[in-house]
Amino acid sequence: MSEPYATTSKAFLDTGLALFGGLPHRVVDLTPATVTFGRKELELALHEMPGLASLREQYGSEQPLRGARISGSLHMTIQTGVLIETLVALGAEVRWASCNIFSTQDHAASAIVAGPSGTAAAPSGTPVFAWKGETLAEYWWCTLQALVWPGDGGPNLLLDDGGDATLLVHLGAELEERGETPDPSKADNDEFRIILELLAQVRAERGAGFFQAMARGIRGVSEETTTGVHRLHERVTAGTLRFPAINVKYRRRYAQFADARDHLRVPARPVLAVHGRISFQI
Repeated sequence: MSEPYATTSKAFLDTGLALFGGLPHRVVDLTPATVTFGRKELELALHEMPGLASLREQYGSEQPLRGARISGSLHMTIQTGVLIETLVALGAEVRWASCNIFSTQDHAASAIVAGPSGTAAAPSGTPVFAWKGETLAEYWWCTLQALVWPGDGGPNLLLDDGGDATLLVHLGAELEERGETPDPSKADNDEFRIILELLAQVRAERGAGFFQAMARGIRGVSEETTTGVHRLHERVTAGTLRFPAINVKYRRRYAQFADARDHLRVPARPVLAVHGRISFQI
């Protein structure tokens, strides 16, 4: 595991990980062999994802995503790694966590952290906070790390899969606005208790405006799953959705590329969004 460069807060529950500890990344096996294996698979996968390869070739020099700070909550696989490095090649800053405690491919996570020109000993890639077999407390810790930039800055775009990043920002901001202290004893299940524990610790360490400020800085979210889209529809109906959203799963571009690799169609949306050529919509 990676070592922190700063320690400014208490460990979150039983994770042994400070909530605002300043870790540049957190993966399980940042060794030369694992990084090399992951990099080779990333190179092979790029050939099987021509849409992303074409975006890099066509738009790389233009840097259309310059200024975008993208927080991703999506399965940390090799294919997702190609997506991450495409976003970076197009100019974005990216931070990433997995959307599932079991789906991370550890060699993929390690190779993305090392980066195309970095090494296991001197990583220069994208901050990733993910490993296979996370506990629920570790999972929500990772989600927060993907949302927090150095200096407590936040993202201006979310790339979500299941809606957990969107949920954390919204729930945190709503409790802050109501002046309500997160109370884990009111949770009706163990995972929600952990979420409230995290929000309570954020409140104690960063004050009552942390998530409201983060939400104001987010220009939009893309959501991939039926569950996440259902959550977005509920917020639209209730009038509580704080930023525009794209229902990626049912958009035309998804259908066009559904037979290609899993994440082929995603990056085109942030590219177009930054240029203002589409409207965010559910």
